[in-house]
Parts: sequence; C-alpha cells; structure tokens
Amino acid sequence: MAPCIACANNEKLGTLPPREEIVVTGSWRVAHAFGTSLPGWLVLLPNAHVRALHELTDDAAAELGPLLKRVSQALCDVLGCAKAYAVFFAEAEGFEHLHVHVVPRMDWFGPEQRGPAVFALLGRSAGAEVPEADRDALARQLRAALQTSET
Repeated sequence: MAPCIACANNEKLGTLPPREEIVVTGSWRVAHAFGTSLPGWLVLLPNAHVRALHELTDDAAAELGPLLKRVSQALCDVLGCAKAYAVFFAEAEGFEHLHVHVVPRMDWFGPEQRGPAVFALLGRSAGAEVPEADRDALARQLRAALQTSET
C-alpha cells in the first residue's frame, strides 16, 4: 500500500508552503491540488486519517458544510467563478484519505470541462500544471478572503 500523502503533509503542519495550508481548522486542511491546469482547484482534507464520510467525527462532519460554503465563496470572490463543484471519490492509490475536491466552475468552461468532465483538467504533467509559485500566490489570496469571511 502506498503511503498516505495527506497524512504525511498533515504531520508537517506549520512548515508547509502556502498552497498546502490555505486554511487549517480544528478538523480540516484546505490545499491547492497539484497536477491540475486549473488555478483554484482545491481539496479539503480531514486532519485525521479517514477513508469515507461516515468515518468522520461528529465535529469534523459539522465543520465540513460551513467550510465548503466559505471555500466556495472565496473561490467566487477571488477567481470570479460562477460556482464551485464539490466532489468526493478518494479511490486512487495513495489518495484513499478522504478529500473533497472543490473546483471553480469558470465562465469559460465549455461542455468539455463542465460537470464530471472537469476531471480532464486534473492529472496533468508537471509542465502543464499550475506552477507552485502561482498556487502559493493564489493560496495567499484565498486565505485572505477566507479570513474576511470569518468576521
């Protein structure tokens, strides 16, 4: 079995680059996805290793809805997207740790990017993905928008 990437990063909280710690709550960490050509493709990862929604603690489950709402709003505010998709599979080897994709649905999306087809923008090679510096810059903008939404 492959090591859990989410757990390995959760053990490094406080030392991760901005793209990996957009926001950290009592039960969740929000990170920018890697391997995507779409700026703003985020993942919400529970701090505890769970593989399914029903394994979440009551506190983590209670935090998820409001966090999804806040993250979706931050994406709309920062990127100007029409809405955000929220998707959960956690099936790929090494990525079984529950993670909820929160994907900005951009106005420029055609039928080939809408709905489940948006996953064509994930799994890109290093040369086609959003550069780390851009993910870090966007993470800082999203963090600021999320902090504003807390007040």
